[in-house]
Amino acid sequence: MTEHLPEIAVAAALAWASGLRLYLVLFLVGLAGRYGGIDLPPQLEILAHPMVIAASGFMVLVEFSADKIPWVDSLWDAAHTFVRIPGGAVLAAAAIGDTAEAAVWAAAILGGTLAAVAHGAKAGSRAFINTSPEPFSNWAASLSEEALVLGGLWMALNHPVVFLAALAALIALAVWMIVRFGHAIGSILFRLREGARRTSPPPPRQPEGGIR
Repeated sequence: MTEHLPEIAVAAALAWASGLRLYLVLFLVGLAGRYGGIDLPPQLEILAHPMVIAASGFMVLVEFSADKIPWVDSLWDAAHTFVRIPGGAVLAAAAIGDTAEAAVWAAAILGGTLAAVAHGAKAGSRAFINTSPEPFSNWAASLSEEALVLGGLWMALNHPVVFLAALAALIALAVWMIVRFGHAIGSILFRLREGARRTSPPPPRQPEGGIR
């Protein structure tokens, strides 16, 4: 089991980071495979192709800009719910390499779950931050996410055990955040429903004795 920890850490890092910045992950893995002297698994070698690097690099610039604009980032997150989660599942499965088919499927399932948790925490926290009128907290959150991706991938490659321990803490925090966001949204909806009920006109009263 311990001999597979580096492989597991990289697969988990790719999946988790995809929930935050999928295009940045694709770009960095492609660069590492082409210029960084890292041997990519056969299923990930396509990311080192110049055309794929150029395309992912362009999308990194687009996402970097969109993610710094309040509410545009939330629209971007909503649209990428259908991109980041499958992307995390595919990358995790591909990082496992040529192993048993069951292991690849398990990696895809767990990778998609990691990406979904990271994406859910990111989207929820950014929607909450966007309620503030100033843009600086939005910029700080966005830059922090990018730093997390860079630091997480580096740590997974160089200190896999430390990364897995840190990832467990981050996932626990993300789940807690998602639950809190869910409760907050439910409370807001309840108050809106109660306010609408109080302000709505009462139903017309039936004349006594009923309709004749």
